[in-house]
Amino acid sequence: MLVNTDERKNLKRPWKDKFNCAFKGMKLGMRGHSSFFVHFFFASMVVAFAVVLRCDLVEWSLLVGCIGFVLVVELLNSSIEMLYAILPEDIRANNFQVLDIAAGAVLLASVFTSIIGCLVFIPKTLAMLGL
Repeated sequence: MLVNTDERKNLKRPWKDKFNCAFKGMKLGMRGHSSFFVHFFFASMVVAFAVVLRCDLVEWSLLVGCIGFVLVVELLNSSIEMLYAILPEDIRANNFQVLDIAAGAVLLASVFTSIIGCLVFIPKTLAMLGL
């Protein structure tokens, strides 16, 4: 059912429906986007290293925050890609830079969160090795 903007403002959806839409959106964003799975794989590796290196609460907070940040940016990038794909060809031909900007946002988020990961893991690894 398509609803125009004025009618949509007056709709009062229960919170349950809002959460269902949000979970559906996460599922759609994750499915079929190989980049998301690459980030998810590295997130799993970070969690494994954090367990092995016995990170403290502050370190866990930083790491989980970084993981969440990268995954959120990746979902936003996926939504931009999906919106771009449905544009008419004449509009897409002249506005491809939007995809580059979205991909750049994911790259920047990944680089900065990798730096934070190194700041957490390198000292702990060196201490564990007795260096």
